[in-house]
Amino acid sequence: MPYAKVRDINMYYEVHGKGFPLVMIMGLGANAYWWDPFLIDEFSKKFRVVVFDNRGAGRTDKPKVEYTMKMFADDTVGLMDHLGIGKAHILGVSMGGMIAQEIALNYPDRVERLILCVTAPGGQVTVPPKPEAMALLTIDRSKLTDEQIARETLKVLYPEEFIKDHPEVAEATVERISKHVMSADAFMRQLNAIMKFNAYDRLGSIKIPTLVVSGGKDILVPPENGRLIAEKIPNAKLVIFDNSGHGLITQERDRFAKLVMGFLLK
Repeated sequence: MPYAKVRDINMYYEVHGKGFPLVMIMGLGANAYWWDPFLIDEFSKKFRVVVFDNRGAGRTDKPKVEYTMKMFADDTVGLMDHLGIGKAHILGVSMGGMIAQEIALNYPDRVERLILCVTAPGGQVTVPPKPEAMALLTIDRSKLTDEQIARETLKVLYPEEFIKDHPEVAEATVERISKHVMSADAFMRQLNAIMKFNAYDRLGSIKIPTLVVSGGKDILVPPENGRLIAEKIPNAKLVIFDNSGHGLITQERDRFAKLVMGFLLK
């Protein structure tokens, strides 16, 4: 298993395929194992795909310090440095999309194209999660098994009807997100970083070609947040998958893969 010494942490990462780099950043509580294998396979046909565990998650170190989105961005760029990547496409999902915003704002010369998926701009303008999603964020994770945490997470990733109609996708998702479940303490450190994040007033300075993707039925990061981001970043393209939840990268994996490939290969 490859690890990189990045700043003050040992960071777990994986590299798939060859070509121009595509760095993919996961969200709150997630790790590299959460990526749908289909997406890694598709993207690695054309790109050198880099996935990793954020600070506090999975197999990466979990220092007991205050986490910030800028810190996560610095970690990501540090990993790029370790891998000899000067510039890359950056794709961020959920909290990963917030990290991607900070990379674009603080390291614009390191980003070729930017994809912000099911994410928010932070600050007071952010449209908050629906009550049922907020309940998951505030649940006492220390009293749940890893599988229980995974099944609770499933409820905010996909609409109820999708879970009912696609049990095989639901079970495969539970299996992936049951691996390397992060501690309650590290989860709260990541969540606090989200609560303090605010890029909204700075987004107008991003000149990088940007694709914003949201799910019309996302109860964790409602699609209004994608609209806010796309309106703020000059010439950003907004795509909303009307029937998708927060887990749209798997729920609509074929459409999502085609959308991303089309955007990156222009």
